[in-house]
Amino acid sequence: MEHASAAMRDRFCIPEGVRYFDGNSLGLMPKVVQLHASNVITHEWGHGLIHSWHDAEWRTLPQRTGAKIAALLGAKPEQVVACDSTSVNLFKVLVAAVGLRSSRNKIVTDSDSFPTDLYIVEQVARLFGLTVVAVPAREIELNLDDQVAAVVLTHVDYRSAEIYDMQAYTRRAHECGALIVWDLSHTAGAVPCDLDGSGTDFAVGCGYKYLNGGPGAPAYLYVAERHADLCEQPLAGWFGHARPFDFAPNYTPASGAARFLCGTNPVIGLSVLSRALDIFEGISMDDLRSQSIRLTSLFIESVDTYLSSHGFTVASPRDAARRGSHVSLRHQRGYGVMQELAKRKFIGDFRMPNYMRFGFAPLYNTEEDVHALIDAIDQIMTSRAWEKPEYQERRDFT
Repeated sequence: MEHASAAMRDRFCIPEGVRYFDGNSLGLMPKVVQLHASNVITHEWGHGLIHSWHDAEWRTLPQRTGAKIAALLGAKPEQVVACDSTSVNLFKVLVAAVGLRSSRNKIVTDSDSFPTDLYIVEQVARLFGLTVVAVPAREIELNLDDQVAAVVLTHVDYRSAEIYDMQAYTRRAHECGALIVWDLSHTAGAVPCDLDGSGTDFAVGCGYKYLNGGPGAPAYLYVAERHADLCEQPLAGWFGHARPFDFAPNYTPASGAARFLCGTNPVIGLSVLSRALDIFEGISMDDLRSQSIRLTSLFIESVDTYLSSHGFTVASPRDAARRGSHVSLRHQRGYGVMQELAKRKFIGDFRMPNYMRFGFAPLYNTEEDVHALIDAIDQIMTSRAWEKPEYQERRDFT
């Protein structure tokens, strides 16, 4: 898919001279989004005004956008809605999950999960008087028993890019009678998954990484249809009502995943995300995955050949089947190296304590990018550019 990737690359806005390896944190902007956003603001809002809720179909944006995301996740379209943030959606589906297992008193999660997931799990546990069992992912199975209501796990680890076996973890959770919630933030748009086929109960994810929906883009959630009409989600807003424009004083939840909607749709953000998702039309997730594996494998091989002498170690799985679409390196001078790379227009990111993350978005990164990145890191280490005084004090780095 190298030639296809080069063609796809032309569909994105890439600042001159920039080599971008941060699609796992914030995706590039598709060029089509600029015109579309202008149309939404100028015509749908500026001229259409209130009529655009019907004429531009603003009211159904969460469902229509969710259906596009569902196609990337192995899910039926009606089981996914785009709304709110990942954190809010995790709160909603986790409350629904523990409500479906109300006789149980534990939530089991990965102690190395992205911190916001851990915060939300702790908050739900406090609200419902539950115990949180936070252990490394490999120990989750050892902590499953008939008191576990829900398991919360990230499909692709945000630091190491390790992929956890969705089928196996879901099956094991179900064997003890628990439900499982997957965070797909580093999955959608880069790593195939099969939500329906795996028997997943709930899932959440964000829209601004490999889905290229823009900073703070609306997130999404998945609820298996077998659970949807049995769930009670805690944020009973009017857009989750069965008949929101009846303005009834009492709440009646909508059927299916729509009951997980809450307040008024963020129309501009959803419109941008929806248009950005069109770039996946006609593209096979298997082809994207193949390109991702080619790029990450080339990078790891090149690190071994050219950078290991500088003290770099690969912190991501070497087995491609267990690796997502970013690769993390570790080095004691990693922060300074990332700062110098950014100064030279090579954009990755840094995560504590010493993870240097490089995302290889299969829609727009190429093998040429990989070779250029390796050369840049080698030059920085050879010249000791990482030790500049301004790099000795850490600042916020996302």
